[in-house]
Amino acid sequence: MIPDLPNPTELAIPAFVLLMLAEIWWVRRRDRKAYEPRDTLTSLALGLGSTVAGALTGGLALAIAFWVYQYRIFDIGFAWWAWPVAFVFDDFAYYWVHRLGHRVRWMWAAHVIHHSSQHYNLSTALRQTWTGFFTPGLLVSLPLFWLGFHPLMIAFCGGINLIYQFWIHTEAVKRLPRWFEAVMNTPSHHRVHHAINPRYLDSNYAGVFIVWDKMFGTFVPERDDEPIRYGIVKQLGSFNLLWAAFHEWVGIARDLWSAPGLGNKLAYLLRPPGWSHDNSRETSDSIKAAWAARQGRQSPSRAASGVTLEPAE
Repeated sequence: MIPDLPNPTELAIPAFVLLMLAEIWWVRRRDRKAYEPRDTLTSLALGLGSTVAGALTGGLALAIAFWVYQYRIFDIGFAWWAWPVAFVFDDFAYYWVHRLGHRVRWMWAAHVIHHSSQHYNLSTALRQTWTGFFTPGLLVSLPLFWLGFHPLMIAFCGGINLIYQFWIHTEAVKRLPRWFEAVMNTPSHHRVHHAINPRYLDSNYAGVFIVWDKMFGTFVPERDDEPIRYGIVKQLGSFNLLWAAFHEWVGIARDLWSAPGLGNKLAYLLRPPGWSHDNSRETSDSIKAAWAARQGRQSPSRAASGVTLEPAE
């Protein structure tokens, strides 16, 4: 029997609003620049647009999931034990979708919206993609349906995952108990993920369980001696809603038009953000390599003091 499952993210909206208001009150007592009104409004509008886009494309995504599910190898159904297993498997799939979203430009074009704010607060969590359906991220989750997890079960688990991720988008929470930080994604871990400091680039992709990053070598801890700078390497520089939603797609279209040869055109879709056929741009790998080389040339006294040199943006 298929249970009547609610949409958990819709139920959580009142809590999202109350938590944002509480954070605004708490943070602005300490730093009035923490919530920039235009930035917050852009985040809210992007979140609304993402909800509309999800409503328009969610049915087709679910249809694809059910098509795969009909060829399942196990008939798991809605057994009680399947819920925690599905949640863990879905979070594991999220880790890889998220990682690919930073390493494949086609997928980054959709995900970049979430990183485009130079502020880090609960409103940033609402900056979500309008175009995620048009990337191959769904392919990573299809094996879950083939194994026998019901698409509605996975959709529900994905909603709980998103609710969890909302609260980690804050600077109001510094560190949590060591045992919790060791297993779960936390505000400290996720601040690192949103950082553009070379030390932190392309790390901490976890949704709920930070153990995936530790297993696959992408975990970087937050350091008290290196303040985090937020945003994207080439900052958006605008509060224009449509530019925030589509600027990377525009960039891809320009590169595809001007790139010589089919191989280079495909590379502009599949290689990491910042890749160029003439090496005229910087990727996160080249930025980190240049930064690491500079660290190696620092004097012992400067290195010991924790002072670091950053590349120009």
